[in-house]
Amino acid sequence: MTAIMNADAGRQRTRTALFLAVAMAATVGSALCFQYIGGYIPCHLCLEQRTPYYIGVPLMVLAVIASMLRAPAWLTRGLLGIGGLLMLYGLYLGVYHSGVEWQWWAGPTDCTAGAGPVDTGGKGVLDALDKFVPPSCDKAALRILGLSLAGWNAIASLVLAAVAFRGALAKD
Repeated sequence: MTAIMNADAGRQRTRTALFLAVAMAATVGSALCFQYIGGYIPCHLCLEQRTPYYIGVPLMVLAVIASMLRAPAWLTRGLLGIGGLLMLYGLYLGVYHSGVEWQWWAGPTDCTAGAGPVDTGGKGVLDALDKFVPPSCDKAALRILGLSLAGWNAIASLVLAAVAFRGALAKD
């Protein structure tokens, strides 16, 4: 009976890690689609918010592999816990960036649109603007249902952190 319960818990951790890997990849993938297909140039904080996902996706794939190979449960649980911590950091970054956009607090000094001269390389100023002057962090490029992409990232990070911690702390 205990072997069956352990097998069920192992399968649940595998499904949790797989869900997290796919959800994290979809979240950062949609940000990349907004950038490369939609033409939204990310600011410094936008790029920083992607880091937990870039680390989390391969980590969750590793958790899936560890669980499928029946590695010790503590290993998979630990990887899920680290994924949860990464998503808590993503939540912090999303809330921080949203607060900067709503002017609740100041953003980092390297996150404002530059005021210096722009070398256009022989092209027009408008053609070279996005290439040489990154957008300011305090202006939301897009709002969906009243939330900027940073706000949506905060919500996604919160949900993914809860899922990861639930998987890491589940009883065998």
